[in-house]
Amino acid sequence: MIRELAEFERAEHECTVTETQIATALFGDDPVGFCHIAEVDGEAAAIALWFRNFSTWDGVAGVHLEDLFVRDRFRRRGLARKMLATLARECVDNGYSRLSWAVLDWNVNAIALYDAVGGKQMSQWITYRVSGPELSALADES
Repeated sequence: MIRELAEFERAEHECTVTETQIATALFGDDPVGFCHIAEVDGEAAAIALWFRNFSTWDGVAGVHLEDLFVRDRFRRRGLARKMLATLARECVDNGYSRLSWAVLDWNVNAIALYDAVGGKQMSQWITYRVSGPELSALADES
C-alpha cells in the first residue's frame, strides 16, 4: 500500500523504501513508527503510519500521522475517519495532547474530511525539509 500511496501522491519515483526497512522501523528492537491497518473482508483496505512527537508547550507526547491511505475501491466507507478516531483514542488513552498531520494542498477530499473532524489548518506554520545532498552538507558543518 505504501507504493500505491506514492503513486496516488504522484511521487512514486521518490518511494525507495524496502520491505526490510519497514519491518525494522515498525517491528525491530527500537521501533520508530507504528501502523494501523484496516481490513475489509480480510483484505487490507487502509493504512495509517504514525510516530510519537513531543510538545515543548504541553510537556507531553503527541501523535504525528505520517501517512493515511485508503485504497481507491474502499473509499467513501468511513475508513479514513475511523483511522483518525483510532489515533485520537491512542492520544486520549496515553495522555498525549495532540494529533497532527500534513496534507497535500490539492487533496480536496482529504481536506474536507480533516475539516469535518475538527482539524485546524496551521496557516502560520510552513513545513520545511532538508534531505539528500543538502542534508549531508549541513551535517558536515557539525
